[in-house]
Amino acid sequence: MALTAFTSRLGVGQGRIRPQRATPVSGEFLFVLGDEEPGHFFEMAPGDFAEVTQAVDVTGLALVRCALRFRVPPGAPSGLAWEASIVVDGVKYARCIGRSGRERLVTDMAANVSKLSGVHTVGVRLELISL
Repeated sequence: MALTAFTSRLGVGQGRIRPQRATPVSGEFLFVLGDEEPGHFFEMAPGDFAEVTQAVDVTGLALVRCALRFRVPPGAPSGLAWEASIVVDGVKYARCIGRSGRERLVTDMAANVSKLSGVHTVGVRLELISL
């Protein structure tokens, strides 16, 4: 597997980790899509993303929710931003944008899945986007 901005430190500052710089909402672990430790730089292009997904039976559900801490490093090039989104079968259902040098606590991002039924692939995506 080629090492990328999203896989170079798996288990240390990326992926499912026991955090050093944040307190998990529940349990002892966080799932980090970027890197917990600031100061790691990579060449990225709009459209580059990392995501975590799982199969979910959404029958009878109205919403799929997530809570996240969204920290964007300073110095992002002008015209670019990071977007966190809830995806269902690869389609964005809810999203929020993080600007350079800012941190947001998103306590309840929700995707309306009331019109869906059966098992779907549901996930959270972190993507570099053009503004």
